[in-house]
Amino acid sequence: MSSQFTQRRASRAAALQFLYAWSINKPANITEDLRLFFESLEHPRDHYAFAEELIDGVITNIEEIDGHIRTLAHNWEFDRIARIDLAILRLAIFEMLRRKDIPPVVSINEAIDLSKNFSTADSKRFINGILDRMKDKLGRDARKAATE
Repeated sequence: MSSQFTQRRASRAAALQFLYAWSINKPANITEDLRLFFESLEHPRDHYAFAEELIDGVITNIEEIDGHIRTLAHNWEFDRIARIDLAILRLAIFEMLRRKDIPPVVSINEAIDLSKNFSTADSKRFINGILDRMKDKLGRDARKAATE
């Protein structure tokens, strides 16, 4: 496994943990909260540059991302989605919408792996269903990075 792959995976897990905590208790000073969060992790902060990009991207685009989740979560009330699953969905949808260099299927697979590690056994089906519908709305090859 390449070091970039494992670094990205660690960054996704870190971003998930921060976004989960953020969804429960939004900090008064996000800059300070991020500093404290990254100090608590195993590696120096620059190791998690991708995590910071994901965190910033999700928080900046939260209304658009949540709008997609609301539309795609058929027969499921938004407020009833488990917070950890919501954080996983937010991460993956941000990647699918804004990171054209990452094939959508990679974002989906990473989200499912996160759900296996951080959520319940049933969550992966729910997450996969929503992200599969999101993939179909993108209008690009789900297995390739966009060349734009």
